Amino acid sequence: MITLHGSDGVVAEGQACAARPLPAHGTWLDLDDPSEAETALAESVTGLAVPSRAALSEVQNSRRLNRRRDAFYLSTPMVSFRDDDLTLRPLGFVLTPERLLTIRFQPLAAFDTVKARQAERDGPASSVETFLALVEELVDRMADTLETTSDELDSLSTRVFTFDVSANGNARREASAPKRRDLALRRLLRAIGRRGKALAKLRASLLGFGRILPYVAGEAESWLKPEEKARFESLRLDVTSLDEFETRLSETVQFLLDATLGLINMEQNNTFRVLTVVSVIGIPPTLMASVYGMNFKHMPELDWAWGYPYGLAVIAASALVPAVYFKLRGWF
Repeated sequence: MITLHGSDGVVAEGQACAARPLPAHGTWLDLDDPSEAETALAESVTGLAVPSRAALSEVQNSRRLNRRRDAFYLSTPMVSFRDDDLTLRPLGFVLTPERLLTIRFQPLAAFDTVKARQAERDGPASSVETFLALVEELVDRMADTLETTSDELDSLSTRVFTFDVSANGNARREASAPKRRDLALRRLLRAIGRRGKALAKLRASLLGFGRILPYVAGEAESWLKPEEKARFESLRLDVTSLDEFETRLSETVQFLLDATLGLINMEQNNTFRVLTVVSVIGIPPTLMASVYGMNFKHMPELDWAWGYPYGLAVIAASALVPAVYFKLRGWF
């Protein structure tokens, strides 16, 4: 879909954008998952090359940030801000003093917000202002996502270190159910892993904007207004602070992963300890039964009237003594 926007809302949509020259108040051409025909139309009406999805997905810094005369070609991977879809998709900008082209391949609420402001005649008037407004909205949403993730990690941390694994907080009841404990630990591990994956995606987007903002501010300094330069600097500082915050959250994720794996190892050790104690308790009775199962001709106990009960009692005592010992030691 292709749409031309101005400071007062939508100027033209689809094939209606083919007017040449473009209206002076139409400063923002938004290409949402464009077809080849729409890409060709955008190139014909603006005279600018529209990068393909493959070109926007390049990882080299020289491909993501480059200048052709007065046009800046910028790209960054962008998250979808949806828990059920953490795929990174490229987001591209072609910025000139007169026009802004955006190329995206997913719906982004930040774009809808800026469009709504323009429809209310309260939107940005120039290409640079539109670019700044879009980046500000995207950065705000990344900040909100990081704050939400921080709260989720705090909740997960409480669950890990109190092992409150039940739905109603009844950890004592859950502690008596090994299968439930195992399932709860698996769920914790998956939840922490999902947060770590989401943070990795956000970090890629933050890194992209961390490169774009100083690049444009430096290269386009001659045609930026003083207030626009101040907004670029403010955004750069915001991205830097968010990057530091994301680093701290990533360290928290790694810490929680290590703690959860430690709990899993403890559960496994408890299982092996029980098996070890049971096997040790079973050794003395086996030994005594083997002794009294020998077929020697002269065995005094064979002539005893109470020899059989005596043998059973010795076997029982040989099992009971280690069991009491381990119980007093608190090994089971």
